[in-house]
Amino acid sequence: MTSPEPVAVIGTGILGACVGWNLSRLGAPVVFIDAGQPGEGVTNWSFSWVNASNKTVRRSYFDLNVAGMAAYRELAGAIGPGSWWHPSGHLRWADDPAQLLETVDLLARWDYRVELRTGAEVRRHLEPALAIPDEVPVAFYPDEAWVHGRRLVSRLVREAGAEHRFGMAVLGIDADGSGWTVSLSDGTRLHVAAVVNAAGPSASHIAGLISRQLPMRREPGVVTRVSCARVPVHRAMHAPHVEIRPDGNDSVVLHSREVDALIGEDPAALAGRLQEAARYVVPELSDSRIAQTRVVERPIPIDGFPSVGAAPSVPGYYEAVSHSGITLGPVIGQLLASEIVSGQRSDLLADFRPERFP
Repeated sequence: MTSPEPVAVIGTGILGACVGWNLSRLGAPVVFIDAGQPGEGVTNWSFSWVNASNKTVRRSYFDLNVAGMAAYRELAGAIGPGSWWHPSGHLRWADDPAQLLETVDLLARWDYRVELRTGAEVRRHLEPALAIPDEVPVAFYPDEAWVHGRRLVSRLVREAGAEHRFGMAVLGIDADGSGWTVSLSDGTRLHVAAVVNAAGPSASHIAGLISRQLPMRREPGVVTRVSCARVPVHRAMHAPHVEIRPDGNDSVVLHSREVDALIGEDPAALAGRLQEAARYVVPELSDSRIAQTRVVERPIPIDGFPSVGAAPSVPGYYEAVSHSGITLGPVIGQLLASEIVSGQRSDLLADFRPERFP
C-alpha cells in the first residue's frame, strides 16, 4: 500500500488499537474511528486472560493463540510493561478433574508449559488466600497472563500518534474510485485508502455498510468488578464455578459461564451470584463491595473462529473480528498490518479468512 491517504481503523478496542499501532510502525498513516472511547467497550469488560490452554478445539487456533502470547512478550519489550502487563500465570481446577487432566495431557503433548500442583501446594507457594482442598489437582500455566485492556489500548493509541475520531459513529462507507469515503455522525466525510473493520460486536453492522455479510454469534457475557481493601489473589484463575483475577490495586474481576446462562435476570442479581461464588473460593472477599457490572455482547463470528484479513470481493476492506481478542490482539495486529502494507498473508491466518463467509 503506497497511498498517502490513511487507513481507517473502525473500532478502538484491543484489536483495532493493535492493528493501528502496527500500521503506524510500518509507516502507514492511520485514522482511528470509534463511536465510544478507546478501550471502553468489550475490551474493558473482558476477563482479559492471555492464554492458549483454553483454545484446543482446533490446532491452528491453538497455534495462533500461542503466537498471541509470544506477541505480548514482544509488545511488552517494545513499549514497556507499565501497569497493563501481568505475566503471573494462571490456575485452573475443577469439581471433576478428569477433563482437566485430559487437557493437561494434550497440552503437554503439544509442548505447552503446564505444571500439576495440589491444592495444598498452591496455597503454600502461589495463592495463600484460596479455600481449596489439599488434594485437589490444580493446573498451573506459568506462561499465561492477564492484561489491563483499557490501559493497554490507551497506550497504543497514544504511541501510534494517529489521527482519531472518537465519539463518532460510522454512518456510511462508500467506494470512491481510489479508496473509500467514510461518513461519520458529525457530518465528517473521510477519504481513506483502506478500511479495517475492528468494530467488535458492531462488526456485522459495519460489514453491512459495504453490503457484505458477516454472520455473528449472539453470546452475551456478564463481568463484575468488586472493590476490596486488599486484593487477595495474585493471578487469573478458574475455580469450579467462577473465574477470578486481580484488576489493579483495589479491585477484582469476576466472571462465570454459569452466570452468563442466567443473563436476563437483573444485573445486580447476577453480580450477587458472582460475588457469592468468589467468596466461597476466596473467603477474604467476604468484605468486598460490588463496584461495577456490565453485560456485553462478545464479538464472535458464527463459527466461533476469527475473521481476519482482506475480503477478496471487496478490495481495500479488511476484517479483524474475533473472540479472544485480548489474547490475539498483538499477533493479529502484527499480521494484519503486514498484510495491508505488503499484500502478503501469514500462514498462521490460513484457516481464518473472511471469504469463508459468502
